[in-house]
Amino acid sequence: MQIRIHRGASSDVLEARHGRSEPIRFVTPHKGPVPHDAVHLFVERAFGLQRGFWGLVAEGLAPDDLQALASAGGHPSASRASTPDPGIVQLLQAERLVEIFEADLWGGGQGDEADLLAMAGTACASSHVPLPSAPNGAVARVRADLAAFARAWTGLPRGGEVELEWVG
Repeated sequence: MQIRIHRGASSDVLEARHGRSEPIRFVTPHKGPVPHDAVHLFVERAFGLQRGFWGLVAEGLAPDDLQALASAGGHPSASRASTPDPGIVQLLQAERLVEIFEADLWGGGQGDEADLLAMAGTACASSHVPLPSAPNGAVARVRADLAAFARAWTGLPRGGEVELEWVG
């Protein structure tokens, strides 16, 4: 699936196209140095989360439908979370990992890997899901991919775009 992220002033437009289908377009507000949904791609790829955000979009779900899916699966919000439906476990794992890697990026990406995974474990536990296994090199891969993407993104003018690919 091809993903384009168009840089805007206060929000970005993401476009995902799978094969010859019509693209799925959605707007996402700025929430840090890089688009949140780009972080999802790097995390889900490195951790092998096939049913995280991008895997579900590749299956044909619109991003707006994912909140409804999470709510229907027993996870309307972290404050009201209960044991989730198995169909949304990877979605929740991905979201918790993305939050941790965003904080890591904001902090310079230099923290101890074991500490990062411990924080991710605590975050996953708050959502009643296990921390997914971290394939060898997954943390380093996410950090390297995010650092390279952040350099490209910060140099991109408003109206510019980047292209990424989800292979799931």
